[in-house]
This record gives sequence, structure tokens and C-alpha cells, in this order.
Amino acid sequence: MPLQCLILDDYQNVSLSLADWHSLTPQVECRALTEHITDENALAESLKDAEIVVIMRERTPFTAALFARLPKLKLLITSGMRNASIDLAAAKKHGVTVCGTGSGQAAPVELSWALILGLARHLVTENNALRQNGPWQSTVGFGLNGKRLGLLGLGKIGQKVAQIAKAFGMDVCAWSQNLTAERAAEHGVTLCASKEELLRTSDVVSIHLVLGDRTRNLLGAQELAQMKASALLINTSRAAIVDQPALLDALQNGVIAGAGVDVFDVEPLPADHPFRTQPNVLATPHLGYVSDGNYQVYFTETVEDIQAFLAGRPVRVLE
Repeated sequence: MPLQCLILDDYQNVSLSLADWHSLTPQVECRALTEHITDENALAESLKDAEIVVIMRERTPFTAALFARLPKLKLLITSGMRNASIDLAAAKKHGVTVCGTGSGQAAPVELSWALILGLARHLVTENNALRQNGPWQSTVGFGLNGKRLGLLGLGKIGQKVAQIAKAFGMDVCAWSQNLTAERAAEHGVTLCASKEELLRTSDVVSIHLVLGDRTRNLLGAQELAQMKASALLINTSRAAIVDQPALLDALQNGVIAGAGVDVFDVEPLPADHPFRTQPNVLATPHLGYVSDGNYQVYFTETVEDIQAFLAGRPVRVLE
């Protein structure tokens, strides 16, 4: 009997077409689920016969309780080399090998700029008006040339976002807890003396930090109140870096002008969530890493991970 491999949360139904899964036959039989399963009982039932499970980023958490309900599971593969929703200690306890894949930075950089430009030029409002034969020009665009972009985090993604900002003629500053003036200068970016200075002086604030104990709720009501009333906030990193109720309150009360949001505390976003209708929010359904190039890397390397595991030499192991 072949091993059963189940691919979760394949929303676009493309996973099986983006890699050579046939190379795994006859040892492995693969199938994909396109619908997200929220209920843990239903999820455990769906996965009960799977020896191999493939997950996309953090769409489906793998908790200690879930691992305990999947005695057949031997290999769990996640896209990317970091997944905070996997209990790695529980995986080890239950004898499950966890592997990752490569991931590019281009896609989240591009989406960050799509959100910035979409908000700044009111693209959704104007496109909807054009489609519905509404007003011809009802907004005044927020020009980026000469404005200041503040980057919370200057890692690989932040650096690329900074390069593009310069092409638009923006002044770029950055802050993070470990960022030095020398490192910022290497990328032509000004180091802000504090998070507060960045928030106070920036016209657009874009978040490019890893979620951890030091960054969770990094921006709350107090921090949002320090931003310009005309400022835009962009978050393509992790929702929990920003206090979500505080952000909604700031948007509803004009504390900031708008937000471009790709990440949420609950995903998929509930149907009645106010971010779906808040007029100064441009929201996308966690598309930051969703691109053809990234998906090809994810699934090609997933097949490689399975082949290496079957050979007794696992690669890209997460511990």
C-alpha cells in the first residue's frame, strides 16, 4: 500500500500541477484539499490515514493536541523555513519529522507596494466608480514623491522595499531593536533613534518584522496615536505585530488615514469582520507569498523533501 500524502489548503487547486509528484509513485499517493478545515475534529478525521501532510505557511496550525490524534503521521512539510503555528516539540515527541522549503522575498515586496499604491491613489474607490458609472474622479491621490517611508524592520524584504521607495523619490528611514546606523547606511536608509521617531515622522509605515515575544503588539493604541493623521500603515508580515482592536479603532476614528492589510488574527477572515467593510482599509487575503514563482519553489522542494525522507536522509529539517 502506498503512503498517503495529503496537501492542505490548496485554495487555488494548483499544487499537483506545479511539481513532479508522479516521481513519488508508487511509494506515495498524493491528493489535495482545496477547502480550509477549521474544526479540529473534522481536521483530525480528514488526516487520520495520512503518513505525510503538506501545509501552506500558517494556514492550518499543528498543535500538540492535533499531533496526538494523528498516530500515522510521520512527515509534516511546510512551505518556508519558519512556521510559528507548528508545535515542534510535540512533533518530536510523536516522532514526526518536520521539513520546510525555500521561499523568495520578491512576492511580499511586490504586494507591499501594491497595497501602498492602491491606498495612496484610491484605486479600489476609483475602479469601482468607473465600473459602476459613478463619479469621474472623486479622490485626490496621495503622492509618494518627497514623502517619508518608515520601515519597521530592515531585513531582506525591508531592504527591497527601501530600494523601490527610492525609485519613487521617497526618503526612507527604518527602526528595529537591533538595527544599527551602519547597517541602515549600507542600504541608503536613515536609522531612526526610536520607534516613536519613526512613527511620528513617516508618511507611510510598513512592517517587515518576524513575529516574536518582542514584536507581538509592537503597535498598540499609544503607538498608532503617534502617527500622522494623514499616514498609511502597511502590514504584510504578521497580524499580531499590531493590536488589531486598536488598529480598527484608529481607522474608524481618523487617527490614521488608512491601512493596507494582508494578514489577520483569524484566517480566513470571518464574513462579518469589520475589515471587510471599513472604507479606509485595503485588505487582501494573505497574498504576500502567493505567486507562481514561490509556489513552484514550495511544491518542487516539497517533493524533494518527501524523496529525501523516503531515502532515510531528510533535508531542510525544522527543529
